[in-house]
Amino acid sequence: MVSEAVHKSMQGNKRSDTRPELLLRALLRSSGLTGYRLQWKIPGHPDIAWPGKKVALFVNGCFWHRCPRCKLSMPKSNVEYWSAKFAANQKRDRRVRAELEEAGWIVHTVWECELKKKAVDATVADLFPQLAAELGKKLRLRETED
Repeated sequence: MVSEAVHKSMQGNKRSDTRPELLLRALLRSSGLTGYRLQWKIPGHPDIAWPGKKVALFVNGCFWHRCPRCKLSMPKSNVEYWSAKFAANQKRDRRVRAELEEAGWIVHTVWECELKKKAVDATVADLFPQLAAELGKKLRLRETED
């Protein structure tokens, strides 16, 4: 059983148009990687998808999807509930990825922490050339902030 406060807090979490998602979409546009669709109607409803090229991009929150880089601690209360919740989220993520890959999709996952100020340039430098090649698009160089 989840407390009313936790229930209300969880309902306040957005499914789409989160701050990391909006940032990534702005970076994609400024780099010339346009033509994507949002919440495309395939398994997992990827945050960003290029259906014609079968490329899907998930923007995962570190807390809910249990980022392997962040090593987040387990909530102290109702541990049994949270353990089951996180395990189910991770199991669903693996299943959705496998379904998409089996259907011929290329799947990328960007973690919330990879879009923080200290990491975003490295994330873009690593991911965007891959996306450009997969999409058959020319990557436009973007200006970095000082």
